Amino acid sequence: MIFKTGRYSGFLRPISYVIDLCIIHLWAFYYFKETIPFLNYFIFISVVWVILSVRTSFYEIYRFTHLAKILSMVGMQGVFFIFIVFSFFGFYHELETDPLTTILYILSTMTSIAIAKVVIFFLLKNYRRLFRGNIRRVVIIGLNQKTDQLRAWFESKPEYGYKLKQTFDLESTSIEECFDYITENNIDEIYSSVAEIDNDSLIKLIDFADNNLKILKFLPDNKEIYSKRLDFSYYGVLPILSMRKIPIDEPFNKLVKRSFDIVMSLMVIIGLLSWLTPILAIIIKLESKGPVFFKQKRNGLDYEEFFCYKFRSMKPNPEAHLHQIRKGDPRVTRIGKIIRKTSIDELPQFINVLKGEMSVVGPRPHMVSHTEMYAERIDKFMVRHFIKPGITGLAQVSGYRGEVEDDSHIINRVKYDIFYLENWSLFLDLKIVFQTIFNALRGEEKAY
Repeated sequence: MIFKTGRYSGFLRPISYVIDLCIIHLWAFYYFKETIPFLNYFIFISVVWVILSVRTSFYEIYRFTHLAKILSMVGMQGVFFIFIVFSFFGFYHELETDPLTTILYILSTMTSIAIAKVVIFFLLKNYRRLFRGNIRRVVIIGLNQKTDQLRAWFESKPEYGYKLKQTFDLESTSIEECFDYITENNIDEIYSSVAEIDNDSLIKLIDFADNNLKILKFLPDNKEIYSKRLDFSYYGVLPILSMRKIPIDEPFNKLVKRSFDIVMSLMVIIGLLSWLTPILAIIIKLESKGPVFFKQKRNGLDYEEFFCYKFRSMKPNPEAHLHQIRKGDPRVTRIGKIIRKTSIDELPQFINVLKGEMSVVGPRPHMVSHTEMYAERIDKFMVRHFIKPGITGLAQVSGYRGEVEDDSHIINRVKYDIFYLENWSLFLDLKIVFQTIFNALRGEEKAY
């Protein structure tokens, strides 16, 4: 038995706990001083923070974790922290604490924790890159295009702390020779190509890794199923794989997204539409006869139909529900060109969001006739309907908005939509919203 000695970062997680708890309690002392039973607060917050952090995997951050993921986790933990703090003050309701002070305390704490995490993240990256510390020694088993891409990634990204020691070609090297090299060179992690290893060698490799405490990871072959984010669960003791895990389906995530939608829609409806609608109504009516709002059937969550609202930007015409708008479309009015260019015509969809038919961010809904057409023609098009459609989406801020010029356009749009539903986070929603606002202010080529 060979015991693993390559855990260089074993103290990082406990240190992270200590740093965050120090931040929490130093800010508590600064804001509340003698106004709260500090020992009780210290014990309660510390215990609950640690338990929730374990439950939410808040400290499950690895060298390959992206900064966006870290910030998203901080945002989610911040929501939990709000409940923790207010539950304490709810129990000690006799304490005279200013709600504004409590909010400032929470903001200061979570901002400081976010800064600390980002600083540690970049310090570790620079430490690995400059001083070659905190290194994991790795080998690759199997030689093909994908393992060569992995080799190039290891060599071009020293900040992630991987040192590639050897790549084995199984056509000229036996699996046993690989094991000897791994043992003699104290390798920490093994990366193996699924396509380049037979079943017997695969079983031997798994047994070797388990018995020698080596981390074993696989590169998917060309079968598309291996490249998906499969969801693993047990039915009793029987392991079951699902094709994908959709984060928004989790009850807490569903609550967070719906709360975000309600807050955003109320802000727009009360703060913007309440005064903008009468002004636009007069202008739209003066230029052409017809309703102020244009409503059109679209397909939403679970393929259910709903009426999507917009400010009318075209002259009333029988083709509105059949043909998508084109560049230089004669149906568009003069005011229509302006509100479409600035995306103001989309604002009434916040009413759809408040009603629960749409979300602020999600796959853009298509006309019913187009949905039926793309469902037959475009692979995986229907996957988009596992979540609510959005006013804006990842595909739209990535250059795939407006008119569908050819199949490649809709294929790429579907790819971005599927990536979004499989990788949703509140941070990603905020990023898309800010990018949408920036694009609208800058003006987009396909906004016509």
